[in-house]
Amino acid sequence: MTQRSVLITGCSSGIGLDAARGLQARGWRVFATCRQEADCARLRETGLESFRLDYEDPDSIAAAVEETRARTGDRLDALFNNGAYALPAAVEDLPTDGLRAIFEANFFGWHELTRRVIPVMRAQGHGRIVQCSSVLGFSAIKWRGAYVATKYALEGLTDTLRLEMRDTPIAVILIEPGPVTSRIRVNSQPHFERWIDWENSPRADQYRASLLKRLYRDAGTPDRFELPPSAVTRKLVHALESPHPRPRYYVTTPTYLVGTLRRLLPTRALDRVLARG
Repeated sequence: MTQRSVLITGCSSGIGLDAARGLQARGWRVFATCRQEADCARLRETGLESFRLDYEDPDSIAAAVEETRARTGDRLDALFNNGAYALPAAVEDLPTDGLRAIFEANFFGWHELTRRVIPVMRAQGHGRIVQCSSVLGFSAIKWRGAYVATKYALEGLTDTLRLEMRDTPIAVILIEPGPVTSRIRVNSQPHFERWIDWENSPRADQYRASLLKRLYRDAGTPDRFELPPSAVTRKLVHALESPHPRPRYYVTTPTYLVGTLRRLLPTRALDRVLARG
């Protein structure tokens, strides 16, 4: 049997790295991509096949797909879109150019890569596209407007793609984690510092009292109900290997809880719950 292959993005740490290692251990041929070549080199030293793919660089997306096709003889069984970052701030303090930038990395790049992979899967007669969304893809929370917007957009595009792919042998799947151990808070710091003029915001005192502490002082402190990245990998394995994968997979207690509350509560009641964080 031909070894199954998967292209994964955002593999420098967290969910992507655990998925790459976990699938390799299960016999998959893993192409573990990262934004920075230095991270790719580090992964190659551990035995992973790794090369650069930056969602904000269309040339790197095209090159990564061509590299994958060259290494596999023009085949690819699965794609796991994962790499993303956050830009925490109040929506009123979020410059439109900052919002455009995060959409490039968290949404448009994913779409570009997916479109380049679909023809390969069509030609070979099968494939699975798995999108790593979030509980914030169907439920908002304060200070996360930019990230929430990209994930809501991703969910809408993915749901549409799944409907359109029903007449093909390509399965389209969402994974929706809640709090998972990662470097997302640390990695969001330079984006916050680049785009957010919080000191001149009417909410400056709120930034000092909450967001800045979480972003800097508590960056490495686990969230309540936080799970390790392996919790996502377990759902990814089912999505990739089950004969009948689910359209979406929840990960972590908050995702299940919020999913249930959205079905049961009117909007104003749910807002009161979510406003407490």
